[in-house]
Amino acid sequence: MVDSDLDEAAAVFMDLRPRLFGIAYRMLGSAVEAEDLVQDVWLRWQAYDRPTVTNPGAFLATTTTRLAINALQSARARRETYIGPWLPEPVDTSADPYLGAERGEALQFAVLVLLESLTPNERAAYVLREAFDYSYAQIAEILRSTEAAVRQLVSRARKHVAGGRRTAVSNADRRRLLTAFVDAARSGDLAALESLLAADVTSYADGGGIRGASRIPVVGVERVAKYLRAFADRFWVGVDVAWATANGQPAALLSRDGAVFAVLAVVASAEGIDQILWVMNPAKLTGVAATQ
Repeated sequence: MVDSDLDEAAAVFMDLRPRLFGIAYRMLGSAVEAEDLVQDVWLRWQAYDRPTVTNPGAFLATTTTRLAINALQSARARRETYIGPWLPEPVDTSADPYLGAERGEALQFAVLVLLESLTPNERAAYVLREAFDYSYAQIAEILRSTEAAVRQLVSRARKHVAGGRRTAVSNADRRRLLTAFVDAARSGDLAALESLLAADVTSYADGGGIRGASRIPVVGVERVAKYLRAFADRFWVGVDVAWATANGQPAALLSRDGAVFAVLAVVASAEGIDQILWVMNPAKLTGVAATQ
């Protein structure tokens, strides 16, 4: 009987797991931390008095969100001492484009970066509403708040996200720009680079302190283009480029001797490439390295 109950609990949990991971990842920007959090939710579900739960989906989503709010507070303290820019950990979305969501919101790199400056409750309200279409009443219950307060949280978050980015180009255009960028960067073609970049372009390298990753953002079309040209001869030697889908957008996997050492993505608008994102911290590459 006990085994049967646990089997049923496991079946319920596994059915909901993609959504729980999707919530946790969007809250934390880290697949590793999201996996750990979802495992914690499973342990709590195992130990809970499950017959008292009338809606397992609501219970597990609530548990995940509340734990993610707590985890985000701890993560932010760690990120304050992070060496260099912090970028979200890339996740392979070719098999599961939405990571458990009804829509692919709050998944692309540009949005996840913007969500970092929201309060944990604002981020939770935005993720639940925009990515998973929870009602304001449901979110209010999860956050132990009121519908009116939740509406304000979502409104502030939407304004922050909308105000922090330009209208994005299509994935086809983003792939075209990324391909052209890789070609220009590899050859060190200054004119070609400048033609692709927006005037206020910023290059971010998340290396977590590894050698060779810039610890400060490089800003401006001329500075970024010259910076890329300066290290082209060293950086691109022996590099193989493979294409992937990370966080719902085209990405380039850069490898040497068969080992991925960087994930490269761009944020682009009608003005050109607005942001260049180099994820080089080895701890953040395990998910994409396995997809080649």
